[in-house]
Amino acid sequence: MSDIAKNLQVLLRQMESTTPGIEASAIVTAQGLPIVAAMPQTINEAIVAAMTAALLGVAERALTEIPRGKLLQITVEADNGYIILKGAGPNAILTSLVKKSANLGMIFLVMKRYSSQIESILQA
Repeated sequence: MSDIAKNLQVLLRQMESTTPGIEASAIVTAQGLPIVAAMPQTINEAIVAAMTAALLGVAERALTEIPRGKLLQITVEADNGYIILKGAGPNAILTSLVKKSANLGMIFLVMKRYSSQIESILQA
């Protein structure tokens, strides 16, 4: 594992351990390839990466057809929690799986902060 990947892995683990409600997270490319992930064994990180790219593609297409400005974040709400996507630079996305009971305002704030750190690491 490269130093960049190690640094990103440390960031993901730190985000999860200090933020109640984040169950798993990954950094993926806009093309749907995993860069690093902190996922339980029951979750396939390749599927998370592919679905992240698919959601991103649909959201970008929607904003082309229904102009609402620049895409900032994607939130998918389900019975058992949320999938939240936040851009982390021009070619990476931070994806988090979040508990239904989580404080979404705090999660959004934390993901914004960590996505900026991820972008800085990837641009170095």
